[in-house]
Amino acid sequence: MTYLSTANDLLAGSVGGAAQVLVGQPLDTIKTRAQIAPKGMFKGPMDILAQTLRKEGFFAFYKGMASPLIGIAGVNSLLFASYAYSKRIVSPFPQLSLKETALAGAMAGAANAILASPVEMFKVRMQGQYGAATDKRLRDVAKEMWAQYGLRQGVMRGYWITFAREIPAYAGFYAAFEFSKRKFQAIYGEQVPVWALLASGSTGGIAYWLACYPLGSTNIPFIKFIFTDSNPIDVVKSRVQLRDSPPTGKPWQYINNELRAIVAESGLTGLFRGLSPSLLRSIPAAASTFAAFELTREFLRESTGE
Repeated sequence: MTYLSTANDLLAGSVGGAAQVLVGQPLDTIKTRAQIAPKGMFKGPMDILAQTLRKEGFFAFYKGMASPLIGIAGVNSLLFASYAYSKRIVSPFPQLSLKETALAGAMAGAANAILASPVEMFKVRMQGQYGAATDKRLRDVAKEMWAQYGLRQGVMRGYWITFAREIPAYAGFYAAFEFSKRKFQAIYGEQVPVWALLASGSTGGIAYWLACYPLGSTNIPFIKFIFTDSNPIDVVKSRVQLRDSPPTGKPWQYINNELRAIVAESGLTGLFRGLSPSLLRSIPAAASTFAAFELTREFLRESTGE
C-alpha cells in the first residue's frame, strides 16, 4: 500500500503542478522581471504589466512556461511524494501537529530543490528576454547553458540558493495549508468543499512567499549561516541564475556579493523586489495546486482502493 500511496501522490502532484503553472505564470513573469530588470527599466509591477503588453503582447507573460510546465510534473511529484514520506519519518501517527507538519514540509522542500533549481533557472532566463525578435527558445537556452557551463555552473546554477529558499518556504507552505484546512474541517467535516481547499491553498501560498522574504533573522541554522537578516532569498536566486557568467567562490561569498550589489543599486527596497506580484500570484496558483492535488489524490484513492 505504501508504494501505491506514493504513486498516487506522484500523479496527483503532477496534476497540481500543471494547474499551478497555467494559473500563475503571468504574475510569475512580472515577479521575475521585477527582480532582474536593470535599474530604471520599470517603475514597478504595474509598469512591467503595461510595458510588456504594449511591446511584446499578452503571450509574453507566458515566456518561460515551457520549462516549468515540462518540469513541473517531476518537481511537484517529487515535492508531494517527499512530503508524504517525510510525514511518515517525522511521526508514526497520521495527524501531525503543525510544528511536525512544518518540519516535514522543510524536509520535502530540501528534496524538491534538486529538480526545482534547474527548472527555475531555465524559466528565469526565458523570462529575462525582452522583445520577441531576439527571444531564444527553451531548447536553445538549454543547449547554451550546457555547452558553456556544464551541469554544476550551468544547468544547476543557483542550486544552493534554491535549497535554502525551499526549506523555510515549504515549512510555511504546508503548515499554513494544514492550519486553514483543519479550521474548515472543524466546520464541514473531513470532506471540505472545493472552495475551502482553494482558500487553504491560498493561505499556504502566501506563507511560502513571506518565508522567502523574511523581515527579520531566522532561527534555522543552515539559513542563518548563509544569509544575513532581511535577506530575500528569491531575489538573489533570480539574479544569480540570470547573470551572464556563473558566480565564483563559495555560496555564502557570492550571495553576500549579490546582496551588496542589490543594495548599492536600489537601496534596501531592492531586496524586496517582486514581493507584491509574488503574493498576488500565490493566491490563485497555490489554491489551484492544492485543490487539484487533493481532488486528484482522492479520486485515485477511490479508484485504486488505497
